[in-house]
Amino acid sequence: MIDARWQDQLATGLVAMGIDLPADTQARLLAFLGLLNKWNKAYNLTAVREPVQMVSRQLLDSLSIMPFLQADRLLDVGAGGGLPGIPLAIVYPHRQFTLLDSNSKKTRFLTQCALELELANVTVFHGRAEEFTPDQPYRQISSRAFTALDNLVNWCGHLLAANGEFLAMKGLYPADEVAQLPAGWRVRENHPLTVPGCDASRHLLIIDRLAQTGG
Repeated sequence: MIDARWQDQLATGLVAMGIDLPADTQARLLAFLGLLNKWNKAYNLTAVREPVQMVSRQLLDSLSIMPFLQADRLLDVGAGGGLPGIPLAIVYPHRQFTLLDSNSKKTRFLTQCALELELANVTVFHGRAEEFTPDQPYRQISSRAFTALDNLVNWCGHLLAANGEFLAMKGLYPADEVAQLPAGWRVRENHPLTVPGCDASRHLLIIDRLAQTGG
């Protein structure tokens, strides 16, 4: 079910973020939100249950990393309820998105979303990141509310191309997690994110491997 307030909230939020999306794309984003709201009642896909908060904390939050997407193929690990993977796939139909999650209920939901929204650019995999073996590594890997940064690079480092980067979405800047990053990894960039309607702190950490120097 699509809340009547969502259309205005989305349109206003997109304007505030400087994002121009055609009406049919906005309609698909709202259709996804309707599916998420419907399935959340039984599948516990997201902690956000108040309809008035869903546009900001789910759609606009996911779209806040649009300026940092560069790869034609992106892996979203711990995809959960499809955030940010599904909204980004709707906005970028010519890019390929792989959504990975170890929870079968969540991957069932993601598969249904791809079918109902006719997202031919979305592939869903059920399984653990450590056991996932794609045909080729990814230039960019996104994560949102997935795990601590050291787990992210330890579990998913083999999935990242040599010159690749993690797009780790966080709330408050996770100084303790950054300090625990394993040797060979760094936070190359930290970007505070502004999400209309969301007063909470939001950050995007871009993490990559330290350059190896010859001896």
